[in-house]
Amino acid sequence: MPFALWSILLVAALPLVWAVVAKAGAPYDNHRPRDVLAQASGYRQRANWAQQNAREALPIYAAAIIVAVLMKVPFPRLDVAAAVFLLARVLHGVCYVLDWPTARSLVWTLGYGVVVYLFLLAGAVI
Repeated sequence: MPFALWSILLVAALPLVWAVVAKAGAPYDNHRPRDVLAQASGYRQRANWAQQNAREALPIYAAAIIVAVLMKVPFPRLDVAAAVFLLARVLHGVCYVLDWPTARSLVWTLGYGVVVYLFLLAGAVI
């Protein structure tokens, strides 16, 4: 299976990575799991925000890849775009946790640009 399709699963796993960062070492009650994150501060709070943003980014990315595949965009182009998106999303989370808001916004923009690029490829606009 091409990397572009595997990347959907990898992007879907990113919220779990940031959830682990947010929860690791914090007092945890499995009866009320969201309380830990609701009380989080500092890097844990930012990791939780990264988790939420990663979940929000997944549907449009998955749709863009699927549409591009359905429109028969060559997989080598999709694989490169998928790698750039995945890297941007990982860097986005890192920037969130490290509290680098300008860099975070720049890599978010790069990731969103990849989604637009995928739709443009699918529409044979570029």
